[in-house]
Amino acid sequence: PQLEADGHGVEVVGMMFFDDNTYVLREGDPIGERLAKQAAEKGILLMMCDGCALERGLATGSTWPEKSESKGTVAGVRVGCFPDLYAALAGNPPDHIISL
Repeated sequence: PQLEADGHGVEVVGMMFFDDNTYVLREGDPIGERLAKQAAEKGILLMMCDGCALERGLATGSTWPEKSESKGTVAGVRVGCFPDLYAALAGNPPDHIISL
């Protein structure tokens, strides 16, 4: 809701999903669909851990350093590991990182 109301307080540049949190990015998931809409509008990177996504059937391919692609997810989701995350955010690196 904070992203949707432009009330989060900072510019969110990316979100990385791990373990079972990757399930929120499944196609048709209400939260994932809302996130995908905000990500598209605001240029936010949505990325899943490659190993986590592969284990849960949300990606095809291999783990880093090989590449994976999302499968059955909301629009715009990328798959990768920390080197991929850092590279994707290099043009606008975050000032703060929050991990839940």
